[in-house]
Order: sequence, then C-alpha cells, then structure tokens
Amino acid sequence: MSRGDNSKKGRGSGKKGGKPKRNSYTKGNASARNTSNRPKKISDSDEIRLNKFVANSGVCSRRDADLYIQTGSVWVNGKPVTEMGYKVKLTDEVKFDGRLITPEKKEYVLLNKPKGFITTTSPEKTKTVMDLVANASKARLKPVGRLERNTTGLLLFTNDVDLEKKLTHHKTGVRKIFHVELDRNLKFEDFQKIEKGIKLQEGFIQVDEISYIEGASKNEVGIQLMSSKNGIVTKLFEHLNYGVIKLDRVIFAGLTKKDLPRGHWRILTEQEVINLRMM
Repeated sequence: MSRGDNSKKGRGSGKKGGKPKRNSYTKGNASARNTSNRPKKISDSDEIRLNKFVANSGVCSRRDADLYIQTGSVWVNGKPVTEMGYKVKLTDEVKFDGRLITPEKKEYVLLNKPKGFITTTSPEKTKTVMDLVANASKARLKPVGRLERNTTGLLLFTNDVDLEKKLTHHKTGVRKIFHVELDRNLKFEDFQKIEKGIKLQEGFIQVDEISYIEGASKNEVGIQLMSSKNGIVTKLFEHLNYGVIKLDRVIFAGLTKKDLPRGHWRILTEQEVINLRMM
C-alpha cells in the first residue's frame, strides 16, 4: 500500500470530525495495555501497612502477618518491627525470617536483546534494556546478570530476588551458550588452549564445550560455559588476540530463542519457572 493510501485511510477512520483511532504496540511482542481505567500505581514514596506488605509477598495471610510481626519475625531496614499498624515504603528492605520479600507477584520476562542497549536499571541518556521491557509488567523487574552493549541474545528479567541471586551465584553453574563471530580464523592451537582452559585476570576460565565451523565465511565459534563473570567470552578471545565482531547468547539456563525475534520479549511459562527454581 502506498504512503498516500495510508494517509487517506487514517483521515477517514473514527467518528466524523474526530481524531483517527491509533493502534499502540509495545517494544516487545504484545499489544500495549489500555491504562485509561487502571487504578493508580503505588509509587515508591507511598506507604503501606507492614502486614499488607508481608501478605502481598505471598508469605502468609494478612491476619497471620500480624502474628509474625508481633513475634519479631519481620525486620525492616535491618531492625525488627513489632508495632501494629507500622507503615513501610516500597523502597524499604523488608525481611521475613531472614529472607528478603517484596509485595509484588513474582514475574519472569525473557528478552532477545538487540545491539546498542546497555544493561542497567538506572535512568540513562542512552538506550537501556529496561526501555525494551517497559510494557512487559507493572512489577519492578531487574535483569538477571547483564549483557554488554553490543552483545545480543537472551536476557532474563524478574522481581524474584531469590531466583535472581541463585542464577547469578558462581556456584549455581548456569549453562550459557554463545555464538561468536571472530575477525579471523580461529587457529587450532588456540582452539586447544580454550578447551584446556585459560588463566585471565578474572581467574581460570574453563569452558564446558567449544565448537568451530571450519572454513565458515563468518569465522563462527560456538562456546558453552558456566562462568557468571560479565563479558568473559569477549575477554577470552581478546586474550588470544582475536577481535569479536558479533556475540550472541542463544541459550541461558535452559531457555532458548525459539519463536522470540530480536528486540521482543515473552513471559516465561509455569514449567520454565519451575525448571529454573530446581536448578
């Protein structure tokens, strides 16, 4: 359809004399939610009762929360609180039996990150991954680990603090597979060095598996490792004097890019969440 046809169709739609109706879409893969009749979202500066905060986290009912508060099981910002009716902010650190809790439903979003976006939750003048998942959830999501600006591929977001800590802990051993494009052919002796493990400033890096497509026009390497250190794949090849042209994370903790185009996101299935918790 020509540009002129689109303009004509837009002017003729909607009620006579009114503005044309617009379709709005997220930066992911789902239609934007209608927010006109949505209740006002609680801001970080608003206060809510502590028992409601605990109940909303899914730990127990509001009535039981009162009992736990009275017995000193709930701590706020490092101190036990036993006062009934005590109010907290969403930015306060609340712990139940020593475990950090949040008053939000646990949500899990998987993004296929494109190039040019930095992994941060802080407001930035440049593009961030939070811009890409802005319409995925009302919860305050955080990225699990990070991908460098020009690294593409899978990045998980969640407000599940326990799972986030588990997946980023060096002892968990989260499986990650990267596709790497180098600036030149990978020498066989360097292939063997990577197989055996290489000592970098970050420590000794041992990959689980490495494959090389010999004679490929793009000098492609497949590499699987458990390391939780940021940017370690790039540093691994730079240590051997190779330039990394493209780096794409195609598998993370058993999650894949199947049916997830670059720049799009999706909600994890219930089974996927169970699998992550069982790691």
